[in-house]
Amino acid sequence: MSSRLRAFARLITVVAVVTVYVALHLTVTAGMDLRAHDRFRGAPARASAFAAALDRHADGAASARADIRDIREGAAWFERNAPSGKSRSAVSSAAGDVEKGRVVLARARVAGLAAEVGREQAGLERELTSSNVAALCWAASAGALLMVAWWLRRRRRSGAAELVDVVSRFVPRQPWWRRPVFLVASGVGCALFASGFLAASMSEQQGYKMALEAQALLLVCGLAALGAGVLILRYTRPRSARGAAQALLADGRRPVLYLRSFADDDTAAQVDDGTSVNIHSREEQLAGALGAVGPVIAVGRPGEPLPRLGAARFYLPLDDWRPTVLRLMELSQLILLRLGLGDGLWWEVEQARATQPARKLVLLVPGGLPGVAERLDEHLPTLSGLAEVSGDDPWTSAVITFGPEWTPHVHPVGPVPGTPRGVLARCRARARQAARASMTVYTPTHHVARALKTALASVGVRKRTMAWRATLATQASLWKGLTLVAALGLLSWLVSRALPLLDLR
Repeated sequence: MSSRLRAFARLITVVAVVTVYVALHLTVTAGMDLRAHDRFRGAPARASAFAAALDRHADGAASARADIRDIREGAAWFERNAPSGKSRSAVSSAAGDVEKGRVVLARARVAGLAAEVGREQAGLERELTSSNVAALCWAASAGALLMVAWWLRRRRRSGAAELVDVVSRFVPRQPWWRRPVFLVASGVGCALFASGFLAASMSEQQGYKMALEAQALLLVCGLAALGAGVLILRYTRPRSARGAAQALLADGRRPVLYLRSFADDDTAAQVDDGTSVNIHSREEQLAGALGAVGPVIAVGRPGEPLPRLGAARFYLPLDDWRPTVLRLMELSQLILLRLGLGDGLWWEVEQARATQPARKLVLLVPGGLPGVAERLDEHLPTLSGLAEVSGDDPWTSAVITFGPEWTPHVHPVGPVPGTPRGVLARCRARARQAARASMTVYTPTHHVARALKTALASVGVRKRTMAWRATLATQASLWKGLTLVAALGLLSWLVSRALPLLDLR
């Protein structure tokens, strides 16, 4: 599945979900209209009985107490069952006049009650017909969109079948209930995390408008929810992480194969300071940036109790990993390889150069590793010049892509140098800088993503959103929590509207 088709499939899915919600809302509305119509069905008889009771009371032909009781019961029935209109108002006012002894005025108020009841019944009929038609139209649209979304899902999963067949043999089996349970727990953690962050932020920014006790309570509750959310997420996220096969099925595009030394996992697992809501590791940010290209899969460290967060893991045997890596190199659309000192990495560089197109291989170069530039030059037809460009950042100091003849192009990692030329360019740059400064704090992975974007553009792969994806990945749990809280709020509102239809009284 191509990136455009995947984006279209996601759009269709979102529109289908919204349409289903609107259809449910309109169905509840139609049910309420039907209930109002049915409850008002006996209004003509009730109106006649109410007018007769008034006449008897005015003529004194029966017990005044019985007449008053009938008048009160009629008024109560209209109060419960009549729509907000003239009939209810007329009956209520007439009953009040009777209580005050103004019987003549009460009879004048209900002189046209029967005609008014007929008009309101006709109005309820029109509302019921309109709400039924709207509910049916939206339900039909929702059904059609769900069918399209289901077809696109089938197409996405069938497109990834070969890759899934290769990878699924190396994904550890888990009980069927494990991931759903931890996904629910992770959702609770995201909701607590987002709620706590909002409460703490509100206490800080709007606290001057509150009483001191209210501000302190809001701050304490917010920090408690935030801390509980962090603890829950730390425990549940590794246990609810997708395996490589699940990630491939969910995405549908050909993957990015991420190759690195297992010794680099500790550095990749670091969480960078500088942003108040970041609980996501560098590898998660890198996988978020590369999500513009495709799902990121990686070989997991053998024997690790839980998968690292970021690239979706699968686990190869130590004595027979090379054929699977070669097959995945062929099936992947991009090979991202972090250089190191291990012989296995350099075998992978050699095999990629021997078997794959040059544009598929992207190298990440950590700084401070002796001999890496010289060893890389041994595998290339021309010198890379890496030693003069790369810095000393142990995470990533340079990104290398290759031209058609395996000519290396080295892209240093770091803030973009230079000043924009022209008045308009400088104004745009200042506006972007001010907007970004108010929203984000750049992490080292953001600069890696910018270098990756430039490097891929040099070989014809243009993904403009990579840097923003890396930055947004630092706030993924916050946005998930806010989305979940909003969805639960909308669902609760819909349920609260539907409950009266059950008539549980």
